[in-house]
Amino acid sequence: MEIPEKFGRFSSCRGVAFEIKPHSDPFAISNPTIDPPRNSRRFWLPWWNASKIVPSSELMQWSMSRTSSHFCDLELGYDDDVDTRAHIEEDYEDEKVEPLPLPLPPVLSKREQPKATGSAAKAKPSRLSVILLDQGLFTVYKRLFVVCLVLNITGLVLAATGHFPYARNRAALFSIANIFALVLCRSEAFLRIVFWAVVNVLGWSWVPLRLKTMATSLLQSLGGIHSSCGISSIAWLVYALVLTLKDRENTSSAIIVVASAILALLCLSSLAAFPLVRHLHHNVFERTHRFAGWTALALLWAFIILTISYDPKTKSYSDDLGLKLIKQQEFWFTLGITTLILIPWLSVRRVPVRVSSQSGHASIIKFEGGIKAGILGRISPSPLSEWHAFGIISDNKKEHMMLAGAVGDFTKSLVSNPPSHLWVRKVHFAGLPYLTNLYDRALLVATGSGICVFLSFLLQPCRADVCLLWVTKGVEQNFGKEIKQMLSGHPNDKVIIHDTAVRGRLNVSQMSVDTAKKWAAEVVIVTSNPEGSRDVVNACKGAGIAAFGPIWDS
Repeated sequence: MEIPEKFGRFSSCRGVAFEIKPHSDPFAISNPTIDPPRNSRRFWLPWWNASKIVPSSELMQWSMSRTSSHFCDLELGYDDDVDTRAHIEEDYEDEKVEPLPLPLPPVLSKREQPKATGSAAKAKPSRLSVILLDQGLFTVYKRLFVVCLVLNITGLVLAATGHFPYARNRAALFSIANIFALVLCRSEAFLRIVFWAVVNVLGWSWVPLRLKTMATSLLQSLGGIHSSCGISSIAWLVYALVLTLKDRENTSSAIIVVASAILALLCLSSLAAFPLVRHLHHNVFERTHRFAGWTALALLWAFIILTISYDPKTKSYSDDLGLKLIKQQEFWFTLGITTLILIPWLSVRRVPVRVSSQSGHASIIKFEGGIKAGILGRISPSPLSEWHAFGIISDNKKEHMMLAGAVGDFTKSLVSNPPSHLWVRKVHFAGLPYLTNLYDRALLVATGSGICVFLSFLLQPCRADVCLLWVTKGVEQNFGKEIKQMLSGHPNDKVIIHDTAVRGRLNVSQMSVDTAKKWAAEVVIVTSNPEGSRDVVNACKGAGIAAFGPIWDS
């Protein structure tokens, strides 16, 4: 039995679980058979000969590259940071393997590889630097954030200097409008409609590719507007409170107290969403965001009722609110916020599930009902405490399933103690994978459990003609025969599987570029860890191929 190697993992944006790699370049590790490492903690078993390990299916195309790379599992769910071990105990019989008709990534020995010197050799990028900085300083996400913030700051300055009297007199309205916008950008029901509309309007062959990639970038980066509106709502509410305190004679203490409480809750939610807190303590972020948000919404209704019913002349509250409420813009914005927040919760149901596990590495959760390709869903063992998002595998007929890598407490419990029922949200949501339907030809690159979000494109008719490149470890051992069978029976140029337990590690970036060129792909969509996604996206863009991967707060 091979001695298992220990990998660290952590959870990140939108529930993507990533590995922590001990080196700065996840796609460049020397081949030990050419130049064995010396004075290194990583060791290689001298008797391990990859030529004696063969694929278990002749129907799938397996890559032959032996260059070093990375191995990671991606799980679309929120789990705590954990360590995991990979166990591979099966022996394989000798079998001849046909080489790929693809250019092989270069194999570099240690002597051929450039050596890092000085501080660069010692520097290791932190998790947050990879997620926030290595994806670029001028991403669409950050541009949307800046544009939205600048517009709000400009309006605030004009109001404060007397050049925007409407905003000065309705500062609280601008704060509520920003809250409505940030909720709209995170409404899964609303975004499902938006994604569907974009695909149906722009998903035609005659639509310019440039327009499609712009739409993809914009929809993937709506979190920038969400974050910016959150900060802007606080700024407008502070301004409203300052004006109210200056005119305390025409307001009531109750209105000031309620507004101050709303401000405190908005600040608390924003601090919990700060990248460092959200990244390292996701459960704290999720629960704070939820319960603070609900409390702020209840207080917002109280604030509106108090402000509309208060008469500064008599310094009393009026009982006749009906006609006054429907004439106020604040009322309609707050009603919209409430509706958007309630929709997903009204669809929560406890449903029977069938959970199976081929190994301790991952579990398959099956539900009734078919789902379209590219759709994701949320499940929970306790709906008020935690929700976990996963990609959905379905042929859009009788059932659908989720593939959950065992990387945290919840996903491990699915393996050790499979539940008979789980809580689900019937309103499923669309993400980056759904936008594959915008294109005519696409390359889908996945690592580990990230395959789940792409499998539906092979199981059901879709707009796009896709090629799937999957880099993983122990296909049948870790994911089971059912997943392997889903990948079987497709043309050799359509499904390419690189099993690192069989073929060793490879340069995923270079292989993605080569495969995209061979497939004539219009776009490459990758689900990997932050470093892996970044390198694949950058390599493809460097080769003139549009590429997208998971981003922070996507």
